[in-house]
Amino acid sequence: MQFLVYILAYPLLWLISILPFRIFYLFSDFVYFLIYRVIGYRKKVVRENLALTLPHLSDSERKDIEKKFYKHMCDMFLEMVKTMSMSPEEMERRFHVTNIDLVLDYAKKGKSVILVASHYASYEWLLTINPKLGFQGVAVYKKLANPYFDRLVRKIRSKYNTEMIETRKAIPTMAQNQRDGVLSMYGLASDQSPKLDRIFHSMKFMGVEVPVHTGAEMLAKKYDLAVIMVKVEKVKRGFYEATFLSLADNPKDFKDFEITEMYLKEVEKQILAKPEFYLWTHKRWKHRIQSK
Repeated sequence: MQFLVYILAYPLLWLISILPFRIFYLFSDFVYFLIYRVIGYRKKVVRENLALTLPHLSDSERKDIEKKFYKHMCDMFLEMVKTMSMSPEEMERRFHVTNIDLVLDYAKKGKSVILVASHYASYEWLLTINPKLGFQGVAVYKKLANPYFDRLVRKIRSKYNTEMIETRKAIPTMAQNQRDGVLSMYGLASDQSPKLDRIFHSMKFMGVEVPVHTGAEMLAKKYDLAVIMVKVEKVKRGFYEATFLSLADNPKDFKDFEITEMYLKEVEKQILAKPEFYLWTHKRWKHRIQSK
């Protein structure tokens, strides 16, 4: 059944990927109508998240953010499909990096790094910058349940030579690369909720005390990796801009969880500035910690 769903869906995905951009975004508007108006995909979760984290806004202001978010979400996931047929030149035009030299300096020093990103703006097209960085790019991701779609997503995301590895393979891969002297950049999106058996720290994120992922910081200290954050902004529809921010050259010099908190405070700044570009469909605040 999983294979049948895949072979039925793949031709449609390919046709979507070759649409001219003007028609492509008209199709995205149609998908938005279906997802938001007809199906109401995770609308309850989105509204709960917005009400919890943006209580200072009025109902009408949150409703406006909600609509803009769904439009952006449809654009972003379809843009991942568009990657299948986009030329490197077109991608270069639409996804611009402002300060690539910051990353290249680490490569020149022979220092491997952890790149922390967030589910904000276009984290899918972020994977296309790998050839510019001077590292072996490695992206840590969660495997999809459907093995055929998992293979397709891996193929799309690795089009620009980024190595995709499952979460459980992160530590063995880092250890092997360190032994082999492979200069690497490991990309992790660390802004979602950790599993209950992997909670080591909590903090206020968007005004709510929640457990947070600390894996990036712990791995950076274990393997002596510099920590860099990338902040992606949506300039306009179909165009994005990425900026790198150095968080810790020598992570062992920082107190436990200090780097994690620095990173999430930067994510919070982006969300508060333009909340419509954050991924509100995830249950990020499901494990709230009550104040004593």
